[in-house]
Amino acid sequence: MPAPMKQTVRRALLVTSATLASLALTAPVSLAAPSPSPSPSASPSGSPSASSTAGPSVAPPADMSTVGGTRLGQAGTQVAIAGGAPVLPKDLTARSWIVADAESGDVLASHNAHWRLPPASTMKMLFADTVLPRFPKNTVHKVDPKDLAGMGAGSSLVGIKEGETYTVHDLWLGVFLRSGNDAVHVLSAMNGGVAATVKEMNEHAGELQALDTHVVSPDGYDAPGQVSSAYDLTLFARSGLQKADFREYCSTVSAKFPGETTKNKKGKTSRGTFEIQNTNRLLSGDYDITQYPGIAGVKNGNTTNAGATFTGVAERNGKVLLVTVMNPSKTDHNEVYKEAATLLDWGFQAAGKVTPVGELVRPQGAQGSAQPGAKPSSPAEDGQAGGSGSVSHRPVAGAVAGGGSGGMWIALAITGGLLVLLAGGAFLVNRRWPLPDLVRRRR
Repeated sequence: MPAPMKQTVRRALLVTSATLASLALTAPVSLAAPSPSPSPSASPSGSPSASSTAGPSVAPPADMSTVGGTRLGQAGTQVAIAGGAPVLPKDLTARSWIVADAESGDVLASHNAHWRLPPASTMKMLFADTVLPRFPKNTVHKVDPKDLAGMGAGSSLVGIKEGETYTVHDLWLGVFLRSGNDAVHVLSAMNGGVAATVKEMNEHAGELQALDTHVVSPDGYDAPGQVSSAYDLTLFARSGLQKADFREYCSTVSAKFPGETTKNKKGKTSRGTFEIQNTNRLLSGDYDITQYPGIAGVKNGNTTNAGATFTGVAERNGKVLLVTVMNPSKTDHNEVYKEAATLLDWGFQAAGKVTPVGELVRPQGAQGSAQPGAKPSSPAEDGQAGGSGSVSHRPVAGAVAGGGSGGMWIALAITGGLLVLLAGGAFLVNRRWPLPDLVRRRR
């Protein structure tokens, strides 16, 4: 059998066995997802709070999902070093991390990839991938007081004011740059409310085969039962980066945000702006860390229960890598970014020199799209909202039915589809999913 065919068959069997094994782990997410804490933590989605509650267990569970490959469900570090490949960094302290090729989906290395942990504001990637296509960016919304109701104490805010008007473009800048829970709640209100948005996010997570994820709050604020994994967060980033607006917002370093309307003594009103800067320190830099070469996003977070979390994407010499790091135990300033940068450095050196330990699965219904060599999408083609007369587009995959047993039926559907395709000899795994040109950081 030719080598390429052997590799295709091997990967097909890998994904099939992984999916079959994951059936035992795909009970309804709303029931199966463990609670990270007995009560909500009074901590923001963008910065830690002094408040503290019991966090998740200190060790990964014995049984984790095997979506993407059986090795990804195993505890500990998974890597297959070949000749000439560099060894992994020795100073990694994160509870969970993953390094993957953003286009091929190859997982180069991982550590507790499917450990369900509190995600903090990295959950906003799923929020954006779900809601961003719904509204053209030039849509204007006047903030009602009830739009801002229900935010957690100490939430990170961009500074939205009741009674003021904002464009959807303004609101998304607030979400991505300042991790503003106020911007998330306003967009959720526009989308039918927080409950409806959470339901749609959980459904979309199922479409993306992100079965470790259970959404309780759209902004990532600590809540009982709200969990995701390094694997799932990487899926969210990979899906979001297919959208031009998502790429633009997550790569923006700084922007002007509308301020409060004021009136002078003569009764004339005016409204100024103030600058907001991206809190992703690999993008914006800090006193103890520099901008990472080739960085183009994606999202960071920090809460009491989650600790520091981060998903990033970077390109070097035509290779695009995704990295997710969750909750380093080392407490040095900007440690999550330092460990992410170290992993990216390793990934760029190791690409092509390691045997993948798994793969990032494609969304349901997307297996036949984006064949090798497919033309990357342009802003108009990938549904960029905001042009004159533009129409919002749907998320990457089609909608799935809701309901308590959604996780089980999703797994069954995936398994059935895989077996049918394999029987017909038509299933090719790990097809390249070309990313459109990444928007470079704005100086």
